[in-house]
Amino acid sequence: MTEAVIELENVSLTLGEGASSVHVLKGVSLSVERGRSTAIVGPSGSGKSTLLMVIAGLERVDDGIVRVGGTQINGLSEDAIAAFRGRSIGIVFQSFHLIPNMTALENVAVPLELAGHADPFGAAEEELAAVGLSQRLTHYPGELSGGEQQRVAIARALAPGPAILIADEPTGNLDQATGRQIADMLFAKAKERGTSLVLVTHDPALAARCERQVAMRSGRIEPEVAVEKAAMA
Repeated sequence: MTEAVIELENVSLTLGEGASSVHVLKGVSLSVERGRSTAIVGPSGSGKSTLLMVIAGLERVDDGIVRVGGTQINGLSEDAIAAFRGRSIGIVFQSFHLIPNMTALENVAVPLELAGHADPFGAAEEELAAVGLSQRLTHYPGELSGGEQQRVAIARALAPGPAILIADEPTGNLDQATGRQIADMLFAKAKERGTSLVLVTHDPALAARCERQVAMRSGRIEPEVAVEKAAMA
């Protein structure tokens, strides 16, 4: 049996307070196998992105257990979660989240510097070359196209060698052709490195490329529509 790299047990989370509070996750249990690709699908407001943030330790749950790479992260201090995330989880966002006053090279080097890498800029240059941006090292985000910015974000996410790569609508801000190129890159890099890929998407074609699809609705996983696929060739 394949080892689980992510395990959620009866996880609940409410955001906001009082009359404005929203019960976003309601007793969610999920196991994700190491090295596989999983799509989280469902309508807007179903809790998909919040689920990713819980996995990344960016949202703290009210109840339940969140175990990532064998480590129970809920209950850890903020510093401990940040350190764990820095070495174990790469994150790609829809809106790139690059630092605007840093070059592509500097954006990718930042997490490596924080992790104490011996040669952060050398490693960052290698990662940018791997995503086809060796000629754009000194360009700032505002000088790059949307597709190029997302390539920088992918390089940044993969640079520390994480076991898990999570992506929240990674093609959502891109045109169809560029989005397809970015998707190709995500799947290729994850497969090449044996990285577990978990992505949220509204795009059925992107979700269909994953080995597994898990549907959410109203803060719950719908097991009756979770689809397991044979590993893609």
